Amino acid sequence: METKEIFKKVRKIEIKTRGLSSHIFSGHYHSSFKGRGMAFSEVREYQYGDDIRNIDWNVTARFNHPYIKIFEEERELTVMLLIDVSGSNEFGTRTQLKEEQMTEIAAVLAFSAIQNNDKVGVIFFSDKIEKFIPPKKGTSHILRIIRELIDFHPESQKTNISEALRYLTNAIKKRCTTFVISDFMDKGFDNALKIAGRKHDIVALRIYDKREVELPKMGLVKVYNKETDSKKWIDSGNRKLRENYRKWWMDHEQYLSTLFLKSGIDSASFSTDQDYVKPLVNLFKRREARF
Repeated sequence: METKEIFKKVRKIEIKTRGLSSHIFSGHYHSSFKGRGMAFSEVREYQYGDDIRNIDWNVTARFNHPYIKIFEEERELTVMLLIDVSGSNEFGTRTQLKEEQMTEIAAVLAFSAIQNNDKVGVIFFSDKIEKFIPPKKGTSHILRIIRELIDFHPESQKTNISEALRYLTNAIKKRCTTFVISDFMDKGFDNALKIAGRKHDIVALRIYDKREVELPKMGLVKVYNKETDSKKWIDSGNRKLRENYRKWWMDHEQYLSTLFLKSGIDSASFSTDQDYVKPLVNLFKRREARF
């Protein structure tokens, strides 16, 4: 893609997503993703009823009178976007490709984060770590992320969510809020998700296309799997074949919903033919209700 076209796309996405984050998401984001830590604020004289575990012994010894440390909620967050750049996301039969919707959702979250004075970092992953952008603040940083999203070319087309979660766990030492943005066409990442979820606040955002839910009755068609770079002819007019595919999809949906529930992971699903605003707001509201 030419530089001029990239800048044009970046500007278009910036205008749309910055507006959404300002008018719709900023308030919900602020109350849904609160700082989990406590930062030191000041010391004051001990008062009856104060927790003795907060006594500052150095100050107490200096003034020969008990003083305690005062802590405030640490509002600043680190937000990590784990973005699936595997081949299956280059698919869409309705309004957008999956990767295009992922880009917009990531941009909305990034702009919401910087309005809350949070740092934002990104991990692009396929079946390996394709790129790591360390967390930083600022609009120019967010625009760099959007540029990368628009014109990123992964080395691999395959998917390995476990690898991305393990990298997150090792690379980000301080607790952060992590949005995993993927079509989740993968299995076997249960343990990696459990370990990452103990350390970080994980949120799963699943993007799918309606055409993936069931096979249409179109007769003999050639299908292409970009992740394995394989093509094959199938008879979509075969009822048993369509039923088996539908069962596979439903079983995978059940696997994901059970996994997220058992792991204590918040999640939301987004279809490429629908506006992502409503499910994102509903996700924020569910989290607000718990805090």
